[in-house]
Amino acid sequence: MLNKAIIMGRLVADPELKTTTNGTSVCSFTLAVDRRFVKQGEERQTDFLDVVAWRSQAEFFCKYFTKGRMANVVGTIQKRSWEDKEGNKRWSTEIVADEINFCGDKRPENQNAATNEYAQPVPAMADEPPQSSGFMPIDADDDLPF
Repeated sequence: MLNKAIIMGRLVADPELKTTTNGTSVCSFTLAVDRRFVKQGEERQTDFLDVVAWRSQAEFFCKYFTKGRMANVVGTIQKRSWEDKEGNKRWSTEIVADEINFCGDKRPENQNAATNEYAQPVPAMADEPPQSSGFMPIDADDDLPF
């Protein structure tokens, strides 16, 4: 049997680190994940997928991710039941994170900032010869050794 989920999306809110009664770190968050296909004449649909990270993964995620950041999560799909405040039985389906990775460019802290270390303008091509790559051109008339 196989239970593996791989998703990539944007964080819909800033994550909060919580601690269980026995001191284990946990972080629940939601990623907005666009669907692959768009029906002609319709807008792209987005799924909001719940993810839970435990222990060091939770601490890492809460320390480095903020609302709007792109994240890649690899984990397993889990369904659990719980009781709400009125005593009704509820079900939740979530992805339990095994791996969490950064995706995309780092967003500047100040969206109005002209530049930052990740968003430098690309210099125009100069009329300088290209730097040597360490490779030598091969004459097409020579016999190749393979």
